[in-house]
Amino acid sequence: MTAVACSFFLSVGLTACGDDEVSSDEQARRAYLGLDESVSKSLQLGFAGFNAASSANIPPQSAAGDATGTLLITGQVDQGSSANKGMRLRVGMVSYSDGEIDVGEDEDPVNLTYASTTDQTAQPELTLQLRNIPNGTFTGTLVGTFQMAGDLEGDVTLNLSLAGEIEDDGTGKVQRKAGSTTVTGTATSGDGTYNVNVTL
Repeated sequence: MTAVACSFFLSVGLTACGDDEVSSDEQARRAYLGLDESVSKSLQLGFAGFNAASSANIPPQSAAGDATGTLLITGQVDQGSSANKGMRLRVGMVSYSDGEIDVGEDEDPVNLTYASTTDQTAQPELTLQLRNIPNGTFTGTLVGTFQMAGDLEGDVTLNLSLAGEIEDDGTGKVQRKAGSTTVTGTATSGDGTYNVNVTL
């Protein structure tokens, strides 16, 4: 196609010239969006494990993806009567998907499925530090890599920081205070990076 023709198509807002694929940073954004809901689920399962623990190892906690697959949280929690405790958790996924992802106006939704390695010691790590249990605060990180299939293929690596409030659930157990958790950091996929800044 000639340069004159390209100029014409550009002038009328068409995309016949050049590559119409999304940018690498946009691919990283989409890769994260497919995991966004799982961050909240992982926190919920982590707190469920904390409340159920009778030893250093928490009972494994699992949840289904909204569409397919399973999310599994395993790991350890500090023992003792201290009001400050830490958790060292692993996030496993098998064929996990929360269904169609709305990526924005005038864009078709995408479908992504995620998996982690089956080696728990190498799965993405969720670390949490609870302060002034039960009515206090928590901080943490979620760091690690998931494999993608579907409309995007390859790896997505999360490097997230978490902070929020905790509260008594009414029965003496601890839960995350809804709407108080901030999630910041990056999601990297291929050559692209997406800067995460959300509230849960």
